[in-house]
Parts: sequence; C-alpha cells; structure tokens
Amino acid sequence: MNHILNLLSGEEITIIVFAIVLIVLVIKGIRIVPQGEQWTVERFGRYVYTLEPGLSLINPLFSRIGNKVNMMENVLDIPEQDVITQDNAPCRVDAIVFYQVIEARRAVYEVRHLESALVNLALTNIRSVLGSTDLDAALSSRDEINSHILKVMDAATDPWGTKITRVEIKDIAPPKDLLDAMASQMKAEREKRAQILDAEGYRAAAIQRAEGKKQSEILNAEGELVAAQRQAEARERLARAEAEATKFVAEAIGSTGTNAVKYFIAQKYIEALSNFANSPNQKTVFVPIEMSSIVASIGGIKELLNTVSTGTELSATPPISNELHPK
Repeated sequence: MNHILNLLSGEEITIIVFAIVLIVLVIKGIRIVPQGEQWTVERFGRYVYTLEPGLSLINPLFSRIGNKVNMMENVLDIPEQDVITQDNAPCRVDAIVFYQVIEARRAVYEVRHLESALVNLALTNIRSVLGSTDLDAALSSRDEINSHILKVMDAATDPWGTKITRVEIKDIAPPKDLLDAMASQMKAEREKRAQILDAEGYRAAAIQRAEGKKQSEILNAEGELVAAQRQAEARERLARAEAEATKFVAEAIGSTGTNAVKYFIAQKYIEALSNFANSPNQKTVFVPIEMSSIVASIGGIKELLNTVSTGTELSATPPISNELHPK
C-alpha cells in the first residue's frame, strides 16, 4: 500500500478520494420507489417534494426520505364496540373501512397517525348513526347506514388527502334475550298475517258465492219472466184461436155468437164427462145438479146442426144424442 502511495502524487490521491466520495454520494442519493407508493423528501426537516414510483435521485447531504406512503386502497378493521340504539336496545357492532391516500403530502403532514385517526373517526360515526336509529331499522337498512357513515367520513378525511371508498357494517349483534323476543314477535306477526290472509280468503269466497247466487237468481228470474211472457203469448194465441173458431162457427150457422158459445160450452161439458168416465181409477161419476142446462145445451147443438145441414156441413162434428147415459 505504501508502495502504491509513493507512486502517486498528492494531487492524484486527492482526485481519487474525491471520486470515491462522489460515487458514494451518488449511490446514497439513488432511490427506487416501488409501484403503489410515494415517498416524501425533506430538506433540513421541511417537506420539499414527493418521489413518484420509479428511479429517482436526491441530494444525500441535505435531503432525506421523510415518509413512505402506501397509495393503494387499504382495509382498516374497526374494533367491535357496544352501541345503544334509539329504542334503548344494546347491540355489538363490527365494521371495516376501505380507504385510499390520494395526496401523500397531506396524509403525512396534516394528520398524525392516519390509521388511528380513521379508526376513531369510524367508531364515533358508527355510534352516532346507530344511536339515532331503531334496532329494526339498523338490522334491515344497513346500506343506508353504510352510505351515511361513508359520506360523513369522506368529508372529514378530505383535508388529510385521504378518500374513504367504502364502509361496511359486518355485524350487528343484539343480546340473546332480545333476539328471542324478536323471534317471538316475528312469529306472532306471521301468525297474524296468516289469520288475516285466511279471513280475506273466506271473505272473498263468501263474496264469490253471494255473487254466484245473485247471478243465479237473476237468471232464474229472467227465465221465469221469459216463460211467463211465452205462456201469456200462448194464452193470447189460444184465446184468439177460440175467438176465430167461435166466429167461424157463428158465420157457418148464420147466427149470432151466442149460439156458437153454447156450442163450445156443451162440447167442453161432454169432453169433461168423457174424461171422468174413461179414467181407470174412477169408480163413481157425479152428474152435475144442473143437468137440465147441459141437456138444453145439447139440444141447442142439435138445433144448430139441423140448421146448418141445409146450407153448410160441419164434417168434424159427430151426431149428438139428446139423452145422457151416465155410466
């Protein structure tokens, strides 16, 4: 070593020493920032600038790396805490928070211990939101609670250069006795709904039956009305036919309608007596008291026939005896 130093002059030694020092400083000033991180650079304790991912060079004599900030989205587990809801129901709440640092400088120099601040901020907001909400609403509307907490926390962390991306309530656990009471309430509510549905079903069925009965009665009434109309028309037509027959007989015998009426009355009497006599169950035939009037009618028919025989012949009327032989 002394031999080498003897070969070199003082100036050469100085140059070599300077080169070595320069190389060491360059090596110390080279910084490789990984992807997903940003490093802050401080000079004499004051923030100067931020190193982006990749190869960078700083002044190692007066500058140093202040903080290495993770710029990726991070998950922060919020410890469980006991919360009392608006209806005085105690429950245990567990949650997680997703956040991402947007600006490294503010995340480092605007707040001390960012994660601790986020945890305490989440705890207070969860307690505040659930404390103003009923237990039933808290259990059934977690999305609204998450959105509300997210909005409040994101506004609070904006000065820290941090964005809250998501807030999730993992679990809301009421005490066991309260869960049993809620289960009993739910069972009673379901039984009530079932009874209401049964009652509505019976009511609907009764309405349908009444409606069907109403329609049936309406149809029956309409049918009876139509039948009555048809019977009335039939009686009207029969009466017209009898009137026409009476008129025809009266014209045939060249007389008034009185003799024709007597003819038809006598014919009805004879048909009635014939039906009584021919009945298989009839054992006794009762002859009307006014037999003389019947005989007179028959006699009148005979006279009518004798009158008609000279001019008009009634082919459908058989000869009638003036004597009645009851069976």
